Amino acid sequence: MTELMPPQMSGGCRNAPVLKQRGQREVFCGLTGIIWLHRKMQDAFFLVVGSRTCAHLLQSAAGVMIFAEPRFGTAILEESDLAGLNDAHAELDREVETLLARRPDIRQLFLVGSCPSEVIKLDLNRAAERLTQAYAPKVRVLEYSGSGIETTFTQGEDACLAAMVPVLPKTDARNLVVVGALPDVVEDQMLSLLDGLGIDNVQVLPVRTIDADVAVGPNTVFALTQPFLGDTHAALTRRGARHLEAPFPLGEEGTTAWLSAIATEFDVSAETFEQVTKAPRRRARAAVAKAAAQLSGKSVFFFPDSQLEIPLARFLTRECDMRALEVGSPYIHDAIHGAELELLPAGPQISEGQDVDLQLDRCRAQKPDLTVCGLGLANPLEAEGLCTKWAIELVFTPVHFYEQAGDLAGLFARPLRRKGILADKGIAAA
Repeated sequence: MTELMPPQMSGGCRNAPVLKQRGQREVFCGLTGIIWLHRKMQDAFFLVVGSRTCAHLLQSAAGVMIFAEPRFGTAILEESDLAGLNDAHAELDREVETLLARRPDIRQLFLVGSCPSEVIKLDLNRAAERLTQAYAPKVRVLEYSGSGIETTFTQGEDACLAAMVPVLPKTDARNLVVVGALPDVVEDQMLSLLDGLGIDNVQVLPVRTIDADVAVGPNTVFALTQPFLGDTHAALTRRGARHLEAPFPLGEEGTTAWLSAIATEFDVSAETFEQVTKAPRRRARAAVAKAAAQLSGKSVFFFPDSQLEIPLARFLTRECDMRALEVGSPYIHDAIHGAELELLPAGPQISEGQDVDLQLDRCRAQKPDLTVCGLGLANPLEAEGLCTKWAIELVFTPVHFYEQAGDLAGLFARPLRRKGILADKGIAAA
């Protein structure tokens, strides 16, 4: 069948030159992915093998109260561990034994590497294999790295999901796997849309419980909901699954294009597609238009942070009438970002990686109306008179699919509205 609802091309940036720089970077480490993963996976526990700094980061980032019982913790590496005076594997085994005895509800245990565990070359892969033999079949033990030495913070989720792919059961059935952690309410909206289109063999990775295991095989197709899942994409491809390349479900246009790629793959009729999507598309357009009034004609500059930058730039330029000056991303993967770059109107500098001092110079020279950046840069730039948006908020806030499109636009409109109110009162935004 022919493609449903193809978005109108704009010249695009897929073949635009990419500025690649390597230098000082401003990012959180991959451990922060645990904050949303532990809420999503209800029978999983994330045991970080790291320092007290790792524990403090998670505790403060999650806002966990002292009486809470979260599904994550830290096996603290003391100075004697780092100095090689202790048998770190024996100590880890003891910590896991104590944890599983105290928390019998744990079905999946993730050993999460950190900067300290990688520096001392602690082999968590071997530890996971050993612990799996000890506690299977009641508990499945996997490992991945959340180290911030070479990764940005959303890669923690990518590493976690990629670690799960090799142990997924095999199937020869034709199925759709939707990949990427979404808030439960957003995931339910997505599944309702797919059900309305008549697509019934749908599975989601990550699963909420281990009993809802995803199966993968040569007849599996998968669609990504997050643009930072490069390792997971590669792992699923190695298992024989095929990726449905599409823009990401951010905003009305992105959601429609994402659903259209799936509908085309599963031979959904144009009439059914129109019937299922017409009302939510109308609501999304109306909600975006309300917030876009504050954004229209404004310029935006993206520092690399979450790997959401390219889809967000597409949304802001095409649906909110903004002008992108520079769109920076930690990594650009053509198989994942190509469909987005084709839709992104030509003009902005596309950059991969970061030399933060050079990028700050470019940002200051262009004086954007809105700068999307990490927390470490936002306050200094605000003090210089630039209006900023915290990139990390875009990861923690429900922003995917039709019903959240207005909220997504509102996240960008809010700092501009705040700056306008302060200016009217004669108060400096800083």
